[in-house]
Amino acid sequence: MPKYILQELPKGMTKGENVVYPKIQTYTTHDFETVLEHMKTYANVSTGTMRAVLEALAMTMTSWMPLGHNIKVDGLGTFSLSLGYEGKELKEKYNHIYIKGINFKPDPELLADLNRESNFERSEMEVKSPKKSELSLEERIAKAKSVIEEKGFMTLNDYARITGFRRTASSLDLKKIVASPTSGITTQGSGSHKVWIKKEIE
Repeated sequence: MPKYILQELPKGMTKGENVVYPKIQTYTTHDFETVLEHMKTYANVSTGTMRAVLEALAMTMTSWMPLGHNIKVDGLGTFSLSLGYEGKELKEKYNHIYIKGINFKPDPELLADLNRESNFERSEMEVKSPKKSELSLEERIAKAKSVIEEKGFMTLNDYARITGFRRTASSLDLKKIVASPTSGITTQGSGSHKVWIKKEIE
């Protein structure tokens, strides 16, 4: 029977209360060969045929998604691209657009099927608290400024990497840093295009 664990939300996202949410307890990641073996249970075709179909899907995504097309697979979901920008100088970043990830919106029928097959029970693990950084706030700000100095800007992933925080905790920590008038750090852009940059002295 699948299990779930309770994950505590980082402080700052709630009004002083400890709020937890369920998170599935995962054990392994099935590789391509294992997935193909599982698929043979549901399709009366050879492993080679299934491999060719999945490889053709990957090639189709590679060919058409960069041209502005989303890929929809009935019963599975819709794939779309997530873009970002990079560049050593902030003024050059819009000339360095790249694909940083793929968004996936599951088909409602897939979610319904998953829920029909699911019957979770709580794991015996204690509630997991957000990971705390071993760095002080001053040290975190200094590291952030170092990244900004080197690249011209800093992404949320950059900050999570240098602090050891998860993305949610990183976002909350950066809000506090930006709100401080002495941090020397501010933001530019919004949503998936949001970055942190050096604050100009007025």
